[in-house]
Amino acid sequence: MKRLILHVMLSGVLLTAATMQLSAQKKEARAEKEAAKQAQVAGWVESQQYIYIPQTAIPMGGRVVQLTPDFSLDVTKDSILSYLPYYGRAYTAPIDPTKNSMNFKSKDFTYEKTERKKGGWDITIKPKDNSDIQSINLSIGPDGYGSLQVTSYNRQPINFNGFIQDNKDKKSKKKK
Repeated sequence: MKRLILHVMLSGVLLTAATMQLSAQKKEARAEKEAAKQAQVAGWVESQQYIYIPQTAIPMGGRVVQLTPDFSLDVTKDSILSYLPYYGRAYTAPIDPTKNSMNFKSKDFTYEKTERKKGGWDITIKPKDNSDIQSINLSIGPDGYGSLQVTSYNRQPINFNGFIQDNKDKKSKKKK
């Protein structure tokens, strides 16, 4: 009887040790994956080659709007391409009612990037060749998720929550 109890206890201890070992290996693999993702995001931000994909739009006086992945803000060294929706109050109405969204391309802009103390970046983009958009403020975390605020001369500001990805990923999906 003592042997049976001893055998059951020893099996329990071995099972617990094996479970702890597997758990530690999973944590290490997760940490390595996270570090690789953070290095990848840092590379995109440093090279100024990424696409911001908004998942939600947060207008100043309205409800949160869930977005499809069709919207984006493409950032490269020589251009900014915005295809973002707008929900909110406009101070002046556009002549063409189909021009309500924030679709524009800018080749003349300032790009300021500052690193945050706890990781991530704050990026300010000011298009000089667009008469409506005052500034685009992008806060990116080390994991690639971030928030975007677009300030306009003729509309209330609007915020977006989303993530960045490599601009090659979206281009390859469009070709398919």
